[in-house]
Amino acid sequence: MTFRFDRDTRRRWKDLAMNVAAFLCVVLALIPLGSLLFEASVRGLRSITPSFFTLTTANGGIGNAIQGTLILIALTAVIALPVGILTGIYLAEYGKNPVGAAVRFFVDVMTQIPSIVVGIFAFSLILELGAAGIVDKRLVFSTTTGVIALSTIMIPFVARTSEEALRLVPISTRESALALGIPRYRAILRVVLPSSSSAVITGALLGIARVGGETAPLLMTCLGSPFWWQGLDQPCESLPHTIYVFALGPDSALNQAAWGASLILVLMMLGIAIVSRVVIRLRSVSR
Repeated sequence: MTFRFDRDTRRRWKDLAMNVAAFLCVVLALIPLGSLLFEASVRGLRSITPSFFTLTTANGGIGNAIQGTLILIALTAVIALPVGILTGIYLAEYGKNPVGAAVRFFVDVMTQIPSIVVGIFAFSLILELGAAGIVDKRLVFSTTTGVIALSTIMIPFVARTSEEALRLVPISTRESALALGIPRYRAILRVVLPSSSSAVITGALLGIARVGGETAPLLMTCLGSPFWWQGLDQPCESLPHTIYVFALGPDSALNQAAWGASLILVLMMLGIAIVSRVVIRLRSVSR
């Protein structure tokens, strides 16, 4: 008995095969994430107690590390997000010229620079400025230097993701706004940017997640501190640095605490993503 497939049947089978292949790729991509969450949960939940969040790292807790991480992320976001998004707007809307091509090239190069090199750059910059008497020498190992390093990492990443997000907006949308007599800058701010707000926010969150887990630049800038945050000109603790120190500690209790800090860091980044998604959904519904 011979089976003959017409064009529509073959098309359906190809569509089914591609759907199955895409689903398997999603499953394969989720396996590392799932295993990471499972391992961090199994090992980290044992060390999570109320005192774990209130004690400092000097006493086996992570209270000051959580505080320092939130401060570093907030200060970095305040600096890097406006600069990165504005750079992305320039590249997407005005960057079709040699200057835009040069900016895009350097942004691409900066996204590939190892984070340890960025840490050396921030450390050397403040060190030279301190030696010249331009800034206080105490800033060499401080929150300020850490924010400079993290902002240097985050700005090009946000710029590229913002540019790609704005390029997804159809040209007809821009032309419709301009046809109404709206100035170009206002069309960008009122029409183009809101149309791509979901993708722009996603890129911003990816940038926050990246700098939130950076360890190498903080080793050379913030240095770490067993105390609560004491100011912009003082060293500060962070969760990535705490995980690094606890994981290398000779005590098994510290190793266990490293898993607990890892779980908290993952949950913090996951919480930021969930909250942003909820805000975007509520905004879309209200519109």
